[in-house]
Amino acid sequence: MTDMKMIPNWRRIRNNPDVKKRLEQRCHLVRYIREYFWEQDFFETETPTLVDVPSMEPFLDPFKTRLIAENGSSSDAYLITSPEYAMKKLLVGGMENIFQVTRSYRNRETLSRQHNPEFTILEWYRAHSTYEQIMRDTEWLVASVAQKLLGTLQISYQGAPMDLSLPWKRTSYAEALEKYAQLKYDDIESPDALKAVMRSRGYRFEDTEDWDSLITRLFVQEVEPKLGRGKPEILFDYPASQASLSTISPADHRFAQRFEAFSCGLELCNAFNELTDAEEQYQRLSEEHELRVAMGKDDFAVDMSFIEALRTGMPPSGGSALGVDRLAMLLLDSPAMGDIVWLPWYEMFHL
Repeated sequence: MTDMKMIPNWRRIRNNPDVKKRLEQRCHLVRYIREYFWEQDFFETETPTLVDVPSMEPFLDPFKTRLIAENGSSSDAYLITSPEYAMKKLLVGGMENIFQVTRSYRNRETLSRQHNPEFTILEWYRAHSTYEQIMRDTEWLVASVAQKLLGTLQISYQGAPMDLSLPWKRTSYAEALEKYAQLKYDDIESPDALKAVMRSRGYRFEDTEDWDSLITRLFVQEVEPKLGRGKPEILFDYPASQASLSTISPADHRFAQRFEAFSCGLELCNAFNELTDAEEQYQRLSEEHELRVAMGKDDFAVDMSFIEALRTGMPPSGGSALGVDRLAMLLLDSPAMGDIVWLPWYEMFHL
């Protein structure tokens, strides 16, 4: 990617047929995504990317700006980190099977080969459904797009073979921790126990760091790179503290009904059995607000219009957010996101 910084993308497109072909394939990929959902009787929605209240997720940082009227009055405004709140309001309104392909924005992100501060996201929801159906959607969607785009489900990513045929592997968070990091979840449930393990493995951290930030760091280092080798892998039932918009598993209240899909170590999507209880949602968002303040993050209020919508009544639903750029990287065998977006961040910003 460093070498590419010296060559503007428009020049690469003009001079390199492979670059042009890859971006043309990306166009087809997005078209095939839309075709899949239209064939499944979904409606395509368009919700704002500029909003008054962003996601409360404490580990995401929205871009902040000001909306200024002609008369000079103004208000804080934010670019969305995802269209989730707006789409759930549509579910309350009676739109049952919905999707959209839109732009989302996240500040203070790792500027790496797999990240861009502005990215394309696919988000979809099925009313009267569960995250098991969203798992099947994810498999079928990726297989459908790959078959149309490449004519095969047997692909290669950076030299590693990948079989996209159904069904994909399914592994619980606790199973993955034991399989790939040789740790039993029951043995590291307390902060002190987890810190002792991480010290023994050479991790450095502040004593004030909480359990969630520590387990996430360990998971990213020791588990995620091993996920989805040979065949995509759906990792389900994350710790309840890491899924504020998801229902809790009735089988084990330590876990939430959330899943992510991985292929060759690439995270493709993040999905939930959606929380519909307005009061529980308000409580969780309030707790996240307190955490944001404690972390020194931008302080903004809970989106009460979202809570009011939930109080009116949202049907049981499953939903997912899938990174279109990540999917393009996988199917087009690109090691860096800058290869499959029209204008990567590093051509504009020199950080």
